[in-house]
Amino acid sequence: MNELMSLGFWEPFWLTFKLAFIATAILYVIGIPIAYYLVFSKVRFKPFLETIVSMPLVLPPSVLGFYFLLAFSKDGFLGQFWQELFGHQLAFHFDGLVLGSVIFSLPFMVHPILNGFKSVDKYQIEAAYTMGKSKLTTLLKVILPSIKPSLITGGVIAFAHTVGEFGVVLMIGGNIDGETKVASIAIYNEVEALNYTTDHIYSLILFAFSFVTLWIIYMKLGREINYD
Repeated sequence: MNELMSLGFWEPFWLTFKLAFIATAILYVIGIPIAYYLVFSKVRFKPFLETIVSMPLVLPPSVLGFYFLLAFSKDGFLGQFWQELFGHQLAFHFDGLVLGSVIFSLPFMVHPILNGFKSVDKYQIEAAYTMGKSKLTTLLKVILPSIKPSLITGGVIAFAHTVGEFGVVLMIGGNIDGETKVASIAIYNEVEALNYTTDHIYSLILFAFSFVTLWIIYMKLGREINYD
């Protein structure tokens, strides 16, 4: 019980949800333009772009984590750039977890939004253009409001995927208290130490929080679908 009340016990949860919120926010910013481009552009290399976006769905986390580690280290091209810009490398740093999580969870955000864009009534888009609306205004005022369930779904899946990720996080972040030791790593550590009581508490808290969060959001999602 004393351990439960300590700040050190709760720190992995704070890092986990901080990571998930930041990664999800970034994914919204980059995921919507990517999905829009994949649906509405007519470039020949669109299948190649779709393949790149979808690669994290099929690659083992250890493979992605290994190449992230090479790229994020002080000798990697991204790590060197980050070192010069911010004074620290990406590997074994919270910034590296954010970047790795954004790349690894990208298809989980893009695919639902992409399907939402495909379902939009094209006559509504053409009507907006006919009224003199720009592409950006049409996107913000017509398209995005009509795909709210897809936007919610993408955010939920990306958030949940980031919270539950283990392999990529372990490869690029290691196990540094207060920096990269997220909840999934803390659970793994307790299993290795045979501290099953603490491990149960970690797991139950993460399970309960994830369940309640998803339940609330999907209730909201259900209302959006019913009303729209």
